[in-house]
Amino acid sequence: MRGRTAAPHLAGVAVDDHATGGRSTLTVMGASGSGGPIPPRPTPRPWPGEADRLAAEAVAAGDPTGWFDRLWSRARDGETTMPWDSREPQPLLAGWTADRPPGWRPASAVVVGCGLGADAEHVAALGVPTVAFDVSATAVELARRRYPRSAVDYRHADLFAPPASWHRAFELVVDVYTVQALPREVRAAATAAVAGLLAPGGRLVLTVFAARPDDDLTAGPPWPLTETDVAAFTDLLEPVTVERLPSERAPGRLFWRAVFRRPAD
Repeated sequence: MRGRTAAPHLAGVAVDDHATGGRSTLTVMGASGSGGPIPPRPTPRPWPGEADRLAAEAVAAGDPTGWFDRLWSRARDGETTMPWDSREPQPLLAGWTADRPPGWRPASAVVVGCGLGADAEHVAALGVPTVAFDVSATAVELARRRYPRSAVDYRHADLFAPPASWHRAFELVVDVYTVQALPREVRAAATAAVAGLLAPGGRLVLTVFAARPDDDLTAGPPWPLTETDVAAFTDLLEPVTVERLPSERAPGRLFWRAVFRRPAD
């Protein structure tokens, strides 16, 4: 529109001037009164390397979940690329929901370590009232921004200290990658915490990397699950299906897709 001054976010940008048929470069005055183009922002660092560094620091400090919010905050601020950035659900989760038991529709669901929310949105789209939580307040903020009209109840919560009202409260529990993102030192506690969310008669769907024979199980993230790690869930719940499957999310890797149930009272 005529009579408008150039917006600061267009500084230094070549703009087609349809009124005159020419092109011009917009500049804004800096705090000192001098004009000039705003320098470009640095290229974000790839998030996997940043995750490795932050996780190593957090684990060494005895804070195995402390790295998550630091990573998400760096991504929000443009310092790294966005972690686990997909608007589509994990394919193995989507495949399971498509083939879920006939007539079985859970009355409630929780998605553990929800990140940006794609898996939670998928579950909610099935008509299931869904809570999704993450230990990172920044991740929860980003998920709410990404899905501003969402039916999902996004919460900031810690898997190791969830609200008391969540104990055995959900008929569907979904864990995509959360247990594998925690070091082996807390694997047993994480397994018990995830299982503790499941209501009698409900289903837990676990989708995680399967450990390979040559994997260094002490190096992560991620810390892939062995057959013994998956079997640990059967100390707490009944197995329904345990499969080792490929996934398009990580060609060349196999994933566990394991479904467990808690017997009805």
